[in-house]
Amino acid sequence: MTRDPRYDVLFAPVRIGPHIARNRFYQVPHCNGMGYRDASALAAMRGMKAEGGWAVVCTEMVEIHHTADVSPYVELRLWSDQDIPMLARIAEAIGAQGALSGIELCHSGYTANNLWSREAPMAASPMPTASYFHDPIQARGMDKEDIRNLRRAHRQAALRARQAGFDLVYVYAGHGLGIFQHFLSRATNLRTDEYGGSLENRARLLREVIADTKDAVGGDCAVPVRIAMHEFQGAAGLEPAEVEDAIAMMAELPDLWDLSLSDWSKDSQTSRFSEEGFQEPYIKGVKKLTSKPVIGVGRYTSPDAMVRVIRQGIMDMIGAARPSIADPFLPRKIEEGRLDDIRECIGCNICVTHDYTMTPLRCTQNPSMGEEWRRGWHPEYIRPRDADAHVLIIGAGPAGLEAGRALGQRGYRVTIADKSGEAGGRVARESKLPGLAAWARVRDWRLLQLRKLSSVSLYLESEMTADSIVEFGADQVLLATGSHWLRDLTGRYFTAPATFDTACDVLTPDDLMAGQRPRAREVTIFDDDHYYMGGVVAELLAREDHGVTLVTPAAVASAFTKASLEQKAIQSRLLSLGVKIIANQAVAGVAPDHVRLHCVFTGAETLHGAGSVVLVTARRPVDCLWQDLAARHLPVGRAGDCYAPGTIAAAVHSGRAFAEDFGRPPRDFLDLPFRREVTALS
Repeated sequence: MTRDPRYDVLFAPVRIGPHIARNRFYQVPHCNGMGYRDASALAAMRGMKAEGGWAVVCTEMVEIHHTADVSPYVELRLWSDQDIPMLARIAEAIGAQGALSGIELCHSGYTANNLWSREAPMAASPMPTASYFHDPIQARGMDKEDIRNLRRAHRQAALRARQAGFDLVYVYAGHGLGIFQHFLSRATNLRTDEYGGSLENRARLLREVIADTKDAVGGDCAVPVRIAMHEFQGAAGLEPAEVEDAIAMMAELPDLWDLSLSDWSKDSQTSRFSEEGFQEPYIKGVKKLTSKPVIGVGRYTSPDAMVRVIRQGIMDMIGAARPSIADPFLPRKIEEGRLDDIRECIGCNICVTHDYTMTPLRCTQNPSMGEEWRRGWHPEYIRPRDADAHVLIIGAGPAGLEAGRALGQRGYRVTIADKSGEAGGRVARESKLPGLAAWARVRDWRLLQLRKLSSVSLYLESEMTADSIVEFGADQVLLATGSHWLRDLTGRYFTAPATFDTACDVLTPDDLMAGQRPRAREVTIFDDDHYYMGGVVAELLAREDHGVTLVTPAAVASAFTKASLEQKAIQSRLLSLGVKIIANQAVAGVAPDHVRLHCVFTGAETLHGAGSVVLVTARRPVDCLWQDLAARHLPVGRAGDCYAPGTIAAAVHSGRAFAEDFGRPPRDFLDLPFRREVTALS
């Protein structure tokens, strides 16, 4: 297959300073939860992007100094020469596949709490530090010597980056995380000297550091600038017009302009709250200001949308973080005319949650993400079958579909049976909820791949019993039968089940997704799950004119979604829809006309009027078939929520893991299933 000529413009080379990018696909810097702790895994992940056709592949933010310590988050470090070999491994892995390697040098200013280094944080002006945990730390205002030292530190880091082999060396002023943005913004720069006040003064340090970096490495390395176009604080902070004025002052100084929004939650919005290309209104004015390449992001997965932004002069290169995670081979698939093989990002931000939890990156669509080195998984290839075998998979949800697809790719004969008339399991149901339509891509991509595999058969409306499975006679059975939501209050807060009067109208998300609705107009939702489901069903019922009260033991609605960058957007939407949120309370009992609320601090109980109740607490595996088959000593395994209820990403990963391990000798419980990198003692 060959590429459609419509997409030729995406494969035109682009000059970036002293280097030529082979096409217009640019993996912008993105965090990954691996950083300095998992250097080989990180190098393999970046190298996979280069193998997949990205012309430029960048690191995440790289701390340039011990006063830029963002612990507990695990980013990269370039504090001294000791860090060069680790970074060189990353640059080498990228360059070996023909891509340009970029490094995002960063000093995080007042957003670096220096918890590991125990140095006093530095900032443009004295202020409390910004912290997820609200650390009781304040940053000291920088004097002129501090500014000179910061310039020296950035220059030294640039020289080390060149020594490590990087082709692009960033100056970072984006996402509210870079100190040069803090100097640029009147929201964080209250200085009265030549580095404060007017825009020209506030931009002075950024301009000086760009010049320093060009002078240090510009002959060998391109120098991009990543800058925030909007801080969403009104006139108190940066707005596009002022940022455009700042860019115009320095238009030709860097070799590339990389445009972002501030903060990270605005820059990496989920599909629940934004569409593909959502950043275009903020960045479309920059291209007219400079002759240098301009890139932006917007969760682009459509080649036609990519061509449009190039043709319209909005940007010169297609920046991507999340789409490059979902499909590291996206450029090659476009080039080879395999558009239907693109594994499109669903915009769920499960990738982001693992930077927040300081654990290796993962992806709902791409289960190999973060597993390239430690498990040896590849997003496109998998080893051929070890021997002939027929595998029967019960359940066509995310785990079953992924296991069937990967086993079929290996060459096994696979039969997938599901009692439903629609494939997709929980994905099919949840994608019909408000804002989650893009999640159907998890099902749709796998169904398309299955249709290309002659050895795989899918049968819907085919409920299997233990007897029919035995009669089927497969060599191996995999149960991917999912889970169900509980209606007995069992969850995180209460571990013992409760019983209710039969007159109570108690529903679960399963009931709502099946089309059932509360009998009463006034509905109380008890969210003890804390991820997206409680907020989504609250939105669903509020939009259907129910009066909704959401009760949660947490301090905010959908508390875990802080890690997916959408908690504020969720709570804002719920409040705008008239949803009442009762925080720090648990539903301890349900009666026909009220619920009993339990204060998480004092244990005091109060009554809250409620006509109907929706419990979003915990799930149980649907594993009765497994228990029956295991008792008959049949070769049977479990995957996904049937094994342990979790995220859709966990279910997909579980299906891939089964397919990878099938045919290998059973692993002893004490054996590690992956490689890890252990620190050498100094």
